[in-house]
Amino acid sequence: MRRLHAMSHGWQAAFVANTIVVQAVTFVVRPSATYRALELGVGAQWLGLMSASFAIVPLLVAVQLGRTVDRIGERRVMVTGAVLATAAGAVLVFLGDYVWGLLVGFILLGTGHLGSVVAQQALVANRTDASRYDSVFGRYTFAASLGQAIGPGLIIVSGRSQAIPHTHTIFVWATLLSLTLIATAAAVPSQERPMGAAERREGSVASLLRRRELVLALTVSCVVQAAVDITVVYLPALGSERSVAAGTVGALLTVRAVASMGSRLFLGRLVDLLGRARLLTTSVSVAAVTMAALAFVSSTPTLFLLVLGMGFGLGCGQPLTMSWLAESSPPGLRGRAMSLRLTGNRLGQVVLPSAAGVLAIGSGAGAVLCATGVSLAAVAVLSRSIGSPGQAPTTPTT
Repeated sequence: MRRLHAMSHGWQAAFVANTIVVQAVTFVVRPSATYRALELGVGAQWLGLMSASFAIVPLLVAVQLGRTVDRIGERRVMVTGAVLATAAGAVLVFLGDYVWGLLVGFILLGTGHLGSVVAQQALVANRTDASRYDSVFGRYTFAASLGQAIGPGLIIVSGRSQAIPHTHTIFVWATLLSLTLIATAAAVPSQERPMGAAERREGSVASLLRRRELVLALTVSCVVQAAVDITVVYLPALGSERSVAAGTVGALLTVRAVASMGSRLFLGRLVDLLGRARLLTTSVSVAAVTMAALAFVSSTPTLFLLVLGMGFGLGCGQPLTMSWLAESSPPGLRGRAMSLRLTGNRLGQVVLPSAAGVLAIGSGAGAVLCATGVSLAAVAVLSRSIGSPGQAPTTPTT
């Protein structure tokens, strides 16, 4: 079986490019759509609904997408996701002057993003030795973070010192960039793997959910991803409330992504040093403290320091939970395991931002960020149970 040991040549280059671009598109479109909503006079309480719309349809189809990946291979699902992401950009270009157009664009983008990501993660899990999961998932999520850093850079270029950037221009750029997703997805070789009878019997979602370590990893992943999403939506809102320039907010989002890149690039070494469970608990705790502190700080340099710590902490959570899921899932069922993780993430993206929108009605964006920090603290405590006796052992990296 081909492995993802060399990520710099052949089809692996197309895979890395696809990973980077899908995140860049997502992380420039979502905050830009927030700015467009503010231009249209949408109140803070509705921003949570907009964020939730990104996750609603994916929440319903994620598990089926996982089954599809396991049945027909990764490439076809990646191509479908690329087409939907491109369609989302076109909707925002032509219908972004209407709130319902923003919602439709978010739904298409969320579904396209899901198809791309579940196929990417299944590909990594299926074509990597178990002993290298932490380091390879770290590099995969490093590429994703690179895209998340590039995306907000378009806001900096377009917004500069303005409070609201040129959102229509950003939507056009994002649509053109999305076209490259189709080409790079098509270049990834598919790996069809018909399941045998034993795998079908053992492959129900219920059987996977009976694995306690899997459920714990799903819960931590859900809250961490929701925290990232809330940051993308409510940092612009916080900046707007405090009259922070759009370029500065774009720089804050970029710093968060770059900090996540740093934690992921050295993830294998960090796991060797601290162990997977201890690293997960520590990193989520750091993210909890720094995110909550954003509500009480007005100094721009201090905001950058807090976002730096928050990005580093949030960056460790996702690849570590991916490693645990891949390790605890039988071969042939990893597409479903990764889709369960993404289903949990999308559930968090629906519930937590919606609750955040209600909280924002009377309290503003700062209270939303503080409450999210409290949620992260809760799952940091929960993560201490991962790796306890009876759980999946930590696999050393090589």
